[in-house]
Amino acid sequence: MPELPEVETVRRGLENLIVGSQITQVKLPYPKVITGDSEAFITGVLNASFVSIDRRGKYLLLRLSNGHTIVSHLRMEGQYSVEPTATLPYKHTEIIFELSDQRDVFYNDTRRFGRMTLATTNHEVIAVPSLGKLGPEPTEEDLSLDYMVSVFARSKKPVKSFLLDQNQIAGIGNIYADEVLWQSKIHPETPTNSLSSVSLSVLRQNIITEIKRAIAHHGTTVHSFSNVFGEVGQFQNELQAYGRVGQPCLRCGTIMEKIKVGQRGTTFCPTCQINHYGRTYEINRNN
Repeated sequence: MPELPEVETVRRGLENLIVGSQITQVKLPYPKVITGDSEAFITGVLNASFVSIDRRGKYLLLRLSNGHTIVSHLRMEGQYSVEPTATLPYKHTEIIFELSDQRDVFYNDTRRFGRMTLATTNHEVIAVPSLGKLGPEPTEEDLSLDYMVSVFARSKKPVKSFLLDQNQIAGIGNIYADEVLWQSKIHPETPTNSLSSVSLSVLRQNIITEIKRAIAHHGTTVHSFSNVFGEVGQFQNELQAYGRVGQPCLRCGTIMEKIKVGQRGTTFCPTCQINHYGRTYEINRNN
């Protein structure tokens, strides 16, 4: 699933390519991609121009000149591409925005999980399920240590599961949760409320730095992610924990192990990320 760095990479690509372009026609090969009334969606975007492309967590916000906003979530494998007019749809193209400058914006989704909705006001944007409940962005400006100390103290969840909760911190998924916990030397099953302010300060800085680094490398391609230019990300070449089960820890040389935390595969170093809580796990060292 695309996480924040991948969605931000898509946002920047769309911003460069389509801002200022007018929508002249909408084709809908897969109507279920639209949440709500598909006819109202089409009517609400026709003849409007893209004025900006924003992002909140893993949501894309395509702002239109008529004041409406297309709220788009890529889910598992959603992808945008910008094509010359008359390019034939791909097998999994779900919606096509025809533009006035002889180009089309395709939204393609092999898993068909991605969704779009049209919000006519900022209130409706915030009212989109899950969007209005998102936690702060993982940036220096938005994610304060005081906030982390406060919210982490209120939960007994394993810290890995807590980091995946978008209501606590927006945009962190499985890949980057493994990465920042390894960097912070925190075991993924550590109860969230047991972390000291010193540990949270280290974790906060690693979250901010890692997300920034991943964006600079245009995201991580593990299975199918590509940007609007059809290019894969490069951050998979920088990963220090995720996907490295069975390989030596880059810090201490211990073989990395894999467990399930909240039903999510989780790679960690049993030496650097010590389990202080006596739990035992079924460990998978091979995949």
